Amino acid sequence: MFEVFRTAIKSLWANKTRSVLTMLGVVIGVGAVIAMIAVGNGASGQMQGVISSMGVNLIMIRSGAPSTGGVRLGAGSGGRLTLSDIRAIEEECWSIGAVAPMVNTGAQVIFENRNWSTQINGTTEGFFAIRDYRLDSGRLLDDVDERSAAKVAVLGSTVARELFGDSDPIGRTIRVRNLPFDVIGVLEAKGQSAMGPDQDDVIVVPITTAQRSLSRSGLPDSIAMAYVQARDASMIPSAMDEIAALLRQRHRIPPGGEDDFNLGNMTDVINTLSQTTRVMTLLLGSVASISLIVGGIGIMNIMLVSVTERTREIGIRMAIGARASDIRIQFLLEAMLLSLAGGIIGILLGWGASHGVSQILRWPTTVSGGAVMLAVGFSCFVGVFFGFWPAWKASTLRPIDALRFE
Repeated sequence: MFEVFRTAIKSLWANKTRSVLTMLGVVIGVGAVIAMIAVGNGASGQMQGVISSMGVNLIMIRSGAPSTGGVRLGAGSGGRLTLSDIRAIEEECWSIGAVAPMVNTGAQVIFENRNWSTQINGTTEGFFAIRDYRLDSGRLLDDVDERSAAKVAVLGSTVARELFGDSDPIGRTIRVRNLPFDVIGVLEAKGQSAMGPDQDDVIVVPITTAQRSLSRSGLPDSIAMAYVQARDASMIPSAMDEIAALLRQRHRIPPGGEDDFNLGNMTDVINTLSQTTRVMTLLLGSVASISLIVGGIGIMNIMLVSVTERTREIGIRMAIGARASDIRIQFLLEAMLLSLAGGIIGILLGWGASHGVSQILRWPTTVSGGAVMLAVGFSCFVGVFFGFWPAWKASTLRPIDALRFE
């Protein structure tokens, strides 16, 4: 076997230029497969990160979604969700880990000669843990701020940058609808959400302050929505059932009656986006695999030419005792070596290409071991599959016909 291997190496080395050109299709194919799968995996990882930044085990409760005359009006268009409802959910639903009621409004915020239009979120201290907001400087809201309806604010990084530039906002006073708010903290940047909006373009204030001073609903106990965190991802369905049952009871909705609230979670979004990125990765890998097939056809063509050129050599080897299986193994081995060498070079090319995409286009890429094994395994399969016919043709030559070949 060692002798067959040595002979195959010598034969390929004797035609270096042709061997390199033959490998080129496999090199490009393997490199393209690895690069495309790396791009797809990177996109998937980035999307998962963006979704995770919105909160872990997150359930959203909104008022409304009734229908009038058969016309469905949508979440927030009717019904009433109150702070008392959310307190009851926190106390009575065992699947719930934390809750954060919300009062939302938009406002023009002013500091000295700068102003910025942003979203004002009135909420409780649990909001930051549920939505995975982390503190960059200062402090977060606490129970004392909520009970006293303190006019204090925690700024998102976008608001802090637009109003204060590079200076420290902590301890400064901003004006929201002509009311003074002391800046007590600045949040770390999170970037855009999966839905598009900038998660850092926000100001967080105590919910009691928002209800009394900023809300335009005219209903002091009314809230726009609430974020609820289930204790575990597996508990999200049971938590939603518990919340629905409790709210139906508190809102006195009869059996068969339509809910005056709306529940949602990120599971469906995560599953949809994961499926989309998987399909995209598979599509990219499949398109790139075409290059491998083209490379395999190139290997088969060159091996057929090689069989023709070496017909007399084959006849001499058979005449001095070589078996058909020896001839077949040698040509198969040559095809596999071409394919394997092309695969190894293709791995390096694919890794370099994915790294280049990451550096130049700032697009995240992830080269996985599975993609490398898939590409190499497929390249070896290509070598065997497309090398078999030339090897078989060489092994079935009659020695006397091969020796007479001109």
